[in-house]
Amino acid sequence: MGAVLEKSMRLECKCHGVSGSCTTKTCWTTLPKFREIGYILKEKYAHAVHVEPVKASRNKRPKFLKIKKPHSYRKPLDTDLVYIEKSPNYCEADPLTGSLGTQGRVCNKTMMQHISGCDLMCCGRGYNTHQYSRVWQCNCKFLWCCYVKCNTCSERTEVYTCK
Repeated sequence: MGAVLEKSMRLECKCHGVSGSCTTKTCWTTLPKFREIGYILKEKYAHAVHVEPVKASRNKRPKFLKIKKPHSYRKPLDTDLVYIEKSPNYCEADPLTGSLGTQGRVCNKTMMQHISGCDLMCCGRGYNTHQYSRVWQCNCKFLWCCYVKCNTCSERTEVYTCK
């Protein structure tokens, strides 16, 4: 995380002087926007490298990490996000890892391949369709002296939740 922040820092400057001239310049380093850091970390998570510790022969303590592949002794790069154990299955609830699963989550039926789409979000379990009707007063008009006349509008909507 620290390396990601350090590489994303940028220099910002402000000029001071008469009529916008830059006789004096103040500069400082600033963090990137929170959303930008999130995108970088999400990309690192998607390409994380599975590693295993290699123990020293004498004291049996881990000496370094290597990429976990048969017949591989390559070390991960300093910029890689690494993991020793695989992530939990986010589809199913697991109180030990704190994963709530996706059952009951609202999904988007029209954006099937998107992360919020029902196919991906529901992990292939399918989804339930809930139909709702909403009624409200609309197109209200004030009639001469003391009377308001409104139409009744209604709307049917569908909400999709994961099975």
